[in-house]
Order: sequence, then C-alpha cells, then structure tokens
Amino acid sequence: MASQLSTYLFVFVLGTFIGLDVIRRVSPLLHTPLMSLTNAIAAIAVVGAIVLAGGEDSHLATVLGTAAIVLSMANVVGGFWITDRMLKMFKKKEPAKTGAGGAPSGPGAKP
Repeated sequence: MASQLSTYLFVFVLGTFIGLDVIRRVSPLLHTPLMSLTNAIAAIAVVGAIVLAGGEDSHLATVLGTAAIVLSMANVVGGFWITDRMLKMFKKKEPAKTGAGGAPSGPGAKP
C-alpha cells in the first residue's frame, strides 16, 4: 500500500511540474483554446470522481470522491465562465443607437 501511494504521489508531483512548465510557455493568444482544453480534462476528472465516489471501497474513498466532484465541477464552471468572458472581449461592439436628429436615445441618454 505504501509503495502504491508513493508511486501515485510521484506521478502527481511529476504531472504538476510538467503542467506548470507547459502552461508557462503558452503564448497569450492561445490561452482561450487552452482553457477550453483544460475544461474538457476537468470534465473527465469529474467522471473519474463519480466512479470513485460511487464505488463502495471505503468510507474514505467516498468522501474523497465527493470532494473531487465538488472541486472538479467548480473548476469546470469557473473555466467556462472565464472562457466566456475572454471570448466576449473579442466580439465587435455595436455602435450606440441614436434617436431622431442624431441625439443618443435610451435609458442613460441625456436630454
């Protein structure tokens, strides 16, 4: 059990360092597509967490699986929210609507 735990911990730490190195080298233009990719990976983690929480291996596995579901879903929702905000920055802004005579109209317009 201790050998298996140390192997899992080693893979986790190695994956963390490789992930940080890859993310640091990404061009700012590619951050939105990269965010979408990490959302997909987090969604896969949610599926794995559901399998872990649903199995009746031990009480600890169920608790950790449930925590993984909550954290992964927070990551997915936050990632989609941030991606949506980033994509809105690239949309063209509509010109201000004007009323009769070229004066601005709308709720915030001054008479």
